[in-house]
Amino acid sequence: MTVEYSGKGDPARSLALLWRTSERVSRKGKPDLSVDRIVRAAIEVADADGLQGLSMRRVAEKLGVGTMSLYTYVPGKPELLDVMLDTVYGETARPQEAPGGWRARLELIARENWALYLRHPWLLQVAASRPVLGPNVTAKYDYELRAVDGIGLTDVEMDSVITLITGFVHGTARGAVEAAQAESQTGMSDEQWWAAHAPFFSRIADPSRFPTAARVGQAAGETLGAAYSADHAFEFGLQRVLDGIQALIDNRTPQPPETHS
Repeated sequence: MTVEYSGKGDPARSLALLWRTSERVSRKGKPDLSVDRIVRAAIEVADADGLQGLSMRRVAEKLGVGTMSLYTYVPGKPELLDVMLDTVYGETARPQEAPGGWRARLELIARENWALYLRHPWLLQVAASRPVLGPNVTAKYDYELRAVDGIGLTDVEMDSVITLITGFVHGTARGAVEAAQAESQTGMSDEQWWAAHAPFFSRIADPSRFPTAARVGQAAGETLGAAYSADHAFEFGLQRVLDGIQALIDNRTPQPPETHS
């Protein structure tokens, strides 16, 4: 899998693009081009072909212009990638309130991030340990923090809770995307794969040698219809993560004194 790194471009140029502080067009610039149009075309290329298919030349072809025309607006691919990231992160919904308090708000955040990864699988190909300091990324972080503001956590714990939620979604979404790509890359559905391998598994999975694996594997396979279900992993895991955060909050909440009759 191709891996790209955010924040790899020239910081001054990336920030100017992200915040649109200096979108100056030379006389050679195409009047129908803009940073926004170039970024949208790049996102469409990445959605279709992944980051391995993304290049300045490919974006120019999609726009019907010469490759050099893009450099009037975007310094290069690293800066373009930063703006692509910031742009798609602006797609997540950010309602101020959700019925059910902090837990419902975190669940909404998780589902919005889950949907974002499924719409743009190439996001999983970006190592984003160095954050893109754009307006949408900043607004997204601020909104997500406000979901747990005022519920008894320290500022560092608030940051850690959001990191926990988004990290869980990132890992589970990777499994979902890989499962979806497996069928397209191999030309074989999960059902077809299992049908082809089932006779061999029946020989390997000897209950006398692997009693627990045989029992649990059979139960999970019958319930999920496959060895792995990304949707189940997401739903089950999300509730357990939220349970853990609930325990952290409960430990901070003073308990009423016991009464003795």
